[in-house]
Amino acid sequence: QALLVESGGGLVQAGGSLRLSCAASGRTFKGYALGWFRQAPGKEREFVARISSSGGATYYADSVKGRFTISRDNAVNTVYLQMNTLKAEDTAVYYCAATLGPASYYSEQSRYDYWGQGTQVTVSS
Repeated sequence: QALLVESGGGLVQAGGSLRLSCAASGRTFKGYALGWFRQAPGKEREFVARISSSGGATYYADSVKGRFTISRDNAVNTVYLQMNTLKAEDTAVYYCAATLGPASYYSEQSRYDYWGQGTQVTVSS
């Protein structure tokens, strides 16, 4: 069974940094694009970032552009989200997901086939 397991969440002060990891197991995700989404309390889940299967193309939500960086290491089946200059509004549960869908639908959750269980990120102001 294919699994995505997030880690690296926690409590951080505003202006600080965290790096999330998402390890894949049970199958290879080398041919999949990988994405990060987040859901804040009382809000719908939203797109954060996506990276292509090769790592050569990335997409970001406007709210995190310039502060977050997505990367992947196919040798260890892991995708990362480096989050810098964190703000209180970044507080959410962060999920990683995998898709074979085209890049033009990079932010559409319905296009993602596999999801992790999420990791909590809390930014104190």
